Amino acid sequence: MLSIPMKQLLSQVLNQKKYLQWLILPLTVIVLASSLVATPPAKATGVYDIPALTPDTWVVDQADVISRINEAKLSSTFEELAKKTGYEVRIVTVRRLDYGETPQSFAKALFAKWFPTKEAQANQVLLTIDTVTNGTAIISGDRVKSTMPEEIAQSVANETLTFPLRQGDKYNQAFLDASDRLVAVLSGQPDPGPPKVVDNLQVESTFKKGEKTDTGNAVAWVVGLLIAATIIPMATYYIYQINQPSSNS
Repeated sequence: MLSIPMKQLLSQVLNQKKYLQWLILPLTVIVLASSLVATPPAKATGVYDIPALTPDTWVVDQADVISRINEAKLSSTFEELAKKTGYEVRIVTVRRLDYGETPQSFAKALFAKWFPTKEAQANQVLLTIDTVTNGTAIISGDRVKSTMPEEIAQSVANETLTFPLRQGDKYNQAFLDASDRLVAVLSGQPDPGPPKVVDNLQVESTFKKGEKTDTGNAVAWVVGLLIAATIIPMATYYIYQINQPSSNS
């Protein structure tokens, strides 16, 4: 038979085991909750992720920032431009580029993939954007350059396209503005030029951006979990101490 000290030792071991179970359970719940709160990063996109070019490919919106109505409008506009002038404009949006890739290198690689020869490239214009950084790039063929000089092309990508984005990520407006300017220039009309920047005092909007709202919710979750991580182990230890057998028993 076990002696009294041995029974007390076994009782303490069992109680310690129960306490560890009480402690591990809430911590496990917290870890699982944290993993659910964390937002996985967007998948990087490379040239190999872009589908092959088809005759009716005018807009490839992999970043999903252009509405269906405006995507259809842009496609119709570019198709009409191609019929009238022979110049073909295409837009590609991606959410995140592969590591080490830049908007310019991505655009050049995709331009070469879609139009592998100088002859195929001559009448082409490719406008791309990475929506994580809002980095833009534009590539055009040799014949296009005779109508739209490189200076204007770069202004379209770096000024016309990015101006609405600096006012709140207005992607639909950005591409519609860029489209209007490209069509005007490639149709032989006077260049309307980049947007005029008015240096007015900007009153901060009372509406939160989506990124700020998401970040605020995530911070609240993390703070709550940290508080829980502190209180729950203390509470379980307190319960453990209450349930400890008296040394006199």
